[in-house]
Amino acid sequence: MPAGTPTPDPDCALEDRIGRFATIWGRAIFPVTATSLTRPEFERHLVPLTRTLVDALHARPFDAAVAQRVGADLVAVHCTDPEALAGTLGVVESYLVLYCGPDGSDAEGTEEYRSRCARLQHGIAAGFARALRERTLGEQEAIARSAQTARTDAQQALHASEARFRAVFEGAAIGIGIADLDGNVLEVNDTLLQMFGGLDGHVRSRNVSEWGHPDDTPHVWQMYAELVRGEREHYRVEKPYYRHDGTVLWTNLTVSLLRDAEGRPQYQLALMEDTTERRLLNLRLRYEATHDALTGLPNRTLFFERLEKALGGAGGKHFGLCYLDLDGFKAVNDSLGHSAGDRLLVEVADRLQSCATGPGEVVARLGGDEFVALTTGSDTDEKATELAVRILSALSTPIRLDGRELSVRGSIGIVEGPAGERTPAEVLRSADITMYRAKAAGGNRFEFADAEADARAITRHGLTNALPAALERGEFFIEYQPLVHLHDGSVHGAEALVRWSHPQYGVLGPDRFIPLAERTGLIVPLGRWVLEEAVRQARNWQRQHGCSALRVNVNLSPTQLHHPGLVADTVAVLENSGLAPGALCLEVTESALIGADDELLEPLRRLAALGVDIALDDFGTGYSNLANLRRLPVSVLKLDRSFTQGMQQQPADPVDVKIVEGIVALAHSLELAVTVEGVETGAQAAQLRELGCDTAQGWYYARPGAPDRIHTLSLSDAVPTS
Repeated sequence: MPAGTPTPDPDCALEDRIGRFATIWGRAIFPVTATSLTRPEFERHLVPLTRTLVDALHARPFDAAVAQRVGADLVAVHCTDPEALAGTLGVVESYLVLYCGPDGSDAEGTEEYRSRCARLQHGIAAGFARALRERTLGEQEAIARSAQTARTDAQQALHASEARFRAVFEGAAIGIGIADLDGNVLEVNDTLLQMFGGLDGHVRSRNVSEWGHPDDTPHVWQMYAELVRGEREHYRVEKPYYRHDGTVLWTNLTVSLLRDAEGRPQYQLALMEDTTERRLLNLRLRYEATHDALTGLPNRTLFFERLEKALGGAGGKHFGLCYLDLDGFKAVNDSLGHSAGDRLLVEVADRLQSCATGPGEVVARLGGDEFVALTTGSDTDEKATELAVRILSALSTPIRLDGRELSVRGSIGIVEGPAGERTPAEVLRSADITMYRAKAAGGNRFEFADAEADARAITRHGLTNALPAALERGEFFIEYQPLVHLHDGSVHGAEALVRWSHPQYGVLGPDRFIPLAERTGLIVPLGRWVLEEAVRQARNWQRQHGCSALRVNVNLSPTQLHHPGLVADTVAVLENSGLAPGALCLEVTESALIGADDELLEPLRRLAALGVDIALDDFGTGYSNLANLRRLPVSVLKLDRSFTQGMQQQPADPVDVKIVEGIVALAHSLELAVTVEGVETGAQAAQLRELGCDTAQGWYYARPGAPDRIHTLSLSDAVPTS
């Protein structure tokens, strides 16, 4: 920008856009406005209203109720024609965000402002309707007073009253009709005539009893009968009418009783406000609020209403619900883009709708790639199964997108049962859990809900949520299982095994919570805590028993192996405790190191270089290439118990003996020690000693226990030998 050029004022630019918007608005609705203002004056009047809408559009927090004042102000300047409201909503929808929305091309920001714009339209319509109703009620009261005066006070001011009544009657913005007590229409104004289509013969000389409608509420005609009998002075209802062309006119109807000078019922006066456009707007807004914008299917809100109705039945009614999640849908979005993913969802929705065509069957989209199908009636067990089969069959045909054929698979969880026993939330939770069980079983299948499986899943979810607080509250503790030298039975060290003292479920083993900690990432702080506690305990043993050779084994999870702070944390723990690196052995499962590259092995190599032993746990279960042993920084092979179970009895299984003998020979040739886990009998221990295994652990020596029991071994068989 050249020097001296003034910086554009954004506020001035916004005021220009506000002025242009007000001009467009004025041109759209001025022709149907009954105002004494000129068009320029009217457009200037719309400028502050536009500013109010713009301020509301950008306000934080957002408040759509502000727009109600705009709708009320339109009525105040005599913009009472329904076309004025329709024109206003159209202009706001088309131009408010365009002229006065956010700058830039942020798609997500624009969508937020369009959503706000839609709610502002609703607010304008609500304010317009409320103001028009209040104005109508005022006119109704004036008309009623004029009508009463015209009929009952004719002796005092007949001419003046008749003139006033006629002026109000003919010029009113609402429909007015007068009928006798038999229901014969005597007189109507032009507004009411136009509401019914403008044909005089279809309104005058008719009887009100001919204007019944199937949607009339039951008490409408009861109140009418009470009024003509003089038992009621007036009533107000929402009532539909058929026009001569078959279309429906919706009205707010107020009927009042007119009495003569002696108080006897004489006429009935009807005041009608046309609410058809407002009703259609409300129906449109209701549809948008209860249907998915992408697929047109019922959304979560509407489906919950349908499900609640189905579950609220009694008398032997049953329901069946299929909860569908597409398998691998994320890969479609990641590879082809969200636009292709959306088109895929639309095609899936169309196919699902073609599957649920029976009585009481409905399909909805809950969000993302999750859909539900509901069936009701009798034999829902069989119906739900058939529905699930139809769904999987419909999805089996590939979907063609952008010249590609995409195979679509889905996992379905089915919940079926009698109505009245569970809430919608409970049913959907069970269906969701069952769907994930079908997905875990390979997908492209359906599973039926199982109460025990649900309970296990809910328990897992509860444990997952409780894990962080459990670590903070100190609910974890460590038990130690001794490692024994096979040649003399002396204690070599112990393996640290973490336990959870859960306040509800009691003591839980690592198999119950370690996988959950892995998935949530809590395994890193939990693993560091176990390392600190185990190293501290090993140092205490050394001080108490004066044996510097006593060592402790600590398990490392795959997640911990990938954590960048593994080496630094381990070194810090050793230095803080004073334990020599050689007294610590870190156990890593063989499966965690299958195919490991140099980057993953580097932390283990650095720890091994410091003197920390690395043990390859569960050796023989990972199907790794034995040649990989040469590149792994391990010093101990921990043989899986499956290879030694055949040695618990005598004579030992010769195949197991040969396998173990070969592994021991290979390990020793590579200068690796061999530890055996799961030793449960004396015969087993003797056989392993004969084969040359170095150390062992198992119930034969001791079960995991408190740290003070590390040197107290029972040496009693845990499994009978006979």
